[in-house]
Amino acid sequence: MAENSEYKVLSGEIQNTLNIIEMLYEKYRRFLAQELKTLGKKPITAAYLADILDSFYTCLETLFLRISHYFENQLEKERWHQDLLDKMIIEIPDIRIAAISSESFGSLKELLRFRHFRRYYFEMEYDWDKLEYLQKKFVELETSVKQDLKCFYDFLKALKLSR
Repeated sequence: MAENSEYKVLSGEIQNTLNIIEMLYEKYRRFLAQELKTLGKKPITAAYLADILDSFYTCLETLFLRISHYFENQLEKERWHQDLLDKMIIEIPDIRIAAISSESFGSLKELLRFRHFRRYYFEMEYDWDKLEYLQKKFVELETSVKQDLKCFYDFLKALKLSR
């Protein structure tokens, strides 16, 4: 297990991630109230929304990677992005609790697929039906992911105190 300074770094990473997530949800709400309302469903608004969804997942994945390193989880090289997400839903007895709930997992899996598509297929014309589906998942995650991260932060704090 990691040193005291690594614990502090991971605790800080969780807090920072929560702050970034909150900023992204604020950006999303402004997008709905301003750009989408004014411009409608255009390629430029689709790209803006895609960027928010991509940034959200990337922010979480970065934290998940830090958690994985802290608890010395091994990841498959060939499909490490999916493997990382899969590992975050499992509790590792006597090591750590699950970092995310099953409620969050399914929606995050959809955002991972979208990010993969966006990064590797360079699609410029987004399907608004798919974006609306992803928006629904994104909105569902606002409460569950924040709760998951706060729960994990509390676990980490308790783990530190028990040592």
